[in-house]
Amino acid sequence: MIETARLRLRWWRDADRDAHAALCADPEVMADLGGPRDRAGSERRFDSYLAALEAFGFARWSVEDQSGNFLGYVGVMPRRGEHPLGDHDEIGWRLNRHAWGHGYALEAAGAALDDVYRRIGLPEVIAYTAPDNYRSQAVIRRLGMRRDAVRDFTVPSDTGGQWRGLVWVAPPP
Repeated sequence: MIETARLRLRWWRDADRDAHAALCADPEVMADLGGPRDRAGSERRFDSYLAALEAFGFARWSVEDQSGNFLGYVGVMPRRGEHPLGDHDEIGWRLNRHAWGHGYALEAAGAALDDVYRRIGLPEVIAYTAPDNYRSQAVIRRLGMRRDAVRDFTVPSDTGGQWRGLVWVAPPP
């Protein structure tokens, strides 16, 4: 578990599945990924976090406030297999709508980056986001990440069509 001034990042429990599914079903929260995921899609994503944690020792964390209220997730996911960027480690976050605008993504992402650089010893962590996801881009800039436009990519989206990712690199501490 990681504790910050206002947040607790902890590994997932089976009891978190419903809260994760509700997060993934929210059209506004999922707009930058082409729309909400159904329960089966949420379950696949949830299971991927558990598998990554077991295989690599890091993954997305469940994020809650100090009272234990679920806010969303943040963390570094190992991306292996077929991807335009090849094997890499990517930081990302997704918070419930009511948690937006409070600096939680920045606070939790900073703690997650510090963890994988110090505890795991990763050589590099990247972030990518859609060109119109200005909220995430603001968090990325506040994290001190540097733009690496050479690595920008396009992939098929989960909902059909194409998704374009703009890439940034996180500086080690």
